[in-house]
Amino acid sequence: MSLFRLYTRVLKLLGKEARLGLILAIANLLLAATQFAEPVLFGRIVDVLTGEGGASAWPLLAAWVGFGLFTIVASAVVALQADRLAHRQRQAVLSGYFEHILQLPLTFHTGTHSGRLMKVMLNGTDALWRLWVGFFREHFAAIMSVVVLLPLSVTINWRLAILLFALCVVFTVLTTLVVRKTYGMQNEVEAFYSDLSARASDALGNVALVQSFVRVDAEVQGLRGVAGQLLAVQLPVLSWWALVSIITKASTTITILAIFAVGIALHNAGGISVGEIVMFVSFATILIQKLEQVVSFINSLFMEAPRLNEFFTVLDAVPAVHDRLDAIDAGRLKGLVEFRDVSFSYDGKRPAVEDLTFTALPGETIALVGPTGAGKSTAIALLHRAFDPQSGVIRIDGMDVRGLKLAALRRNIGVVFQEALLFNRSIADNLRVGKPDASAEELAQAASRAQALEFITHAEHGFDTNAGERGRMLSGGERQRLSIARALLKDPPILILDEATSALDAVTETKVNVALDEVMRGRTTFVIAHRLSTIRNATRILVFDGGRVIETGTFDELVAKGGRFADMARAQFMLQDSASTGLQAPDSDGIAVKA
Repeated sequence: MSLFRLYTRVLKLLGKEARLGLILAIANLLLAATQFAEPVLFGRIVDVLTGEGGASAWPLLAAWVGFGLFTIVASAVVALQADRLAHRQRQAVLSGYFEHILQLPLTFHTGTHSGRLMKVMLNGTDALWRLWVGFFREHFAAIMSVVVLLPLSVTINWRLAILLFALCVVFTVLTTLVVRKTYGMQNEVEAFYSDLSARASDALGNVALVQSFVRVDAEVQGLRGVAGQLLAVQLPVLSWWALVSIITKASTTITILAIFAVGIALHNAGGISVGEIVMFVSFATILIQKLEQVVSFINSLFMEAPRLNEFFTVLDAVPAVHDRLDAIDAGRLKGLVEFRDVSFSYDGKRPAVEDLTFTALPGETIALVGPTGAGKSTAIALLHRAFDPQSGVIRIDGMDVRGLKLAALRRNIGVVFQEALLFNRSIADNLRVGKPDASAEELAQAASRAQALEFITHAEHGFDTNAGERGRMLSGGERQRLSIARALLKDPPILILDEATSALDAVTETKVNVALDEVMRGRTTFVIAHRLSTIRNATRILVFDGGRVIETGTFDELVAKGGRFADMARAQFMLQDSASTGLQAPDSDGIAVKA
């Protein structure tokens, strides 16, 4: 994205503040025009004092004071309003950006480090704030000053004006060359900054792993290595801009000397007054100051460009699913779920699920089993519209899920994940994710039903105890029971259990299973399971392989068939055939499987 297009987008993000931005731009234009009254009046006063002007100096001095006071007051007001505008809009954009990334599909978040997203959000909004403040405080006024000054100088003395034009050309050429030379280098710098942020966040997020495997020195050295690469790329960029500064300072000195030299020659020839020479020296001084501000603006935009490009790249990412214009909120659903010839592929080549057809009646428990990558998780993701199928239709209570508002659909679906996802907030706050307005009594009741009340009441601060980052202050079983209590508070008609007990020990699993029985009661439940002992009582089991359902039935029916499910059960339970009883020996869960 070119710098011009990039800055156009920066200004478009002013949103509701655009009107105030326009007023500030007009105010900057007036300031640019009035500030040249000072050198003109200065020159006229010099002419009066040297006898080359016939008017009195006092009216000129009074006008000078008036223009000066106006410029000071107007500049202060513009700066104050610019600060307020930039701060307000920064918070608005940050909130909008945060909402946007939360709505992006899980596939986006899977492939993008959370540390990088945080860095992009904070750096991007900080860059916007700096550019807005700079633009309305001084940069726009500086640009307008140059636009006003050059034509004005021509009308006063075109010979001296040529020198000012030459100075502008030198600034423009140098700035253009350096921007072209270093633009790609600065993008590389920002890439290293992203790597630095992601690496540090990764190490901090896995600090237990770092310490237990004695990786502290290795991680620090890795971070230093990235920082060293960043510095190696950054220093040449800084050197080029330092060169611009040196050359422009030299050119400004030469320009002022040239104005004096040409002015003296013209004065000796009677073609210019002393006041006009002084006036043009003042013009040159102002022009130099404004050109330096313009170069500073270009430099700041140049330095911020990679951050803004990253920011806009994420901002332009389109959610995989969104509400239709005619989408409805059907309220609380009953839980009749139908898949009809549903197919979906992540890459457009190999189907993740293909021709998937089944029905789940309200209150039924449907188990999905099969090897990793068979399509179980994809099928469930399609149900709550993490993606939309490329063909076929999914209906709930006879309504196409694509015709329901996303928020309304997901309010009717509760999920208990394999990894209990908790915020770094109090236990009460984490439970209220399921029901924001839940009372203390409702929290206690849900915790009791989820077998979690005992450990909560024994905690130092009870429901106000902080769960820690990702729930690390709690054990795995405690986290899982909180997630079940959260689902109970939500009270959805459809429930998804994604390997909810796979990481638990036997004692904890027993407690969690009691809680799961409670939360599953009266709901249409989908259970993704690898441990077949957890789905013994499922209404129906769907066996997935290669994105298709290859077997379906109850536990006993599938074992009796002697097909893929029976093979999975035999391999998983490690059972021996019993010729005398016709049964395999029971596993540790007490399940006997027919031979």
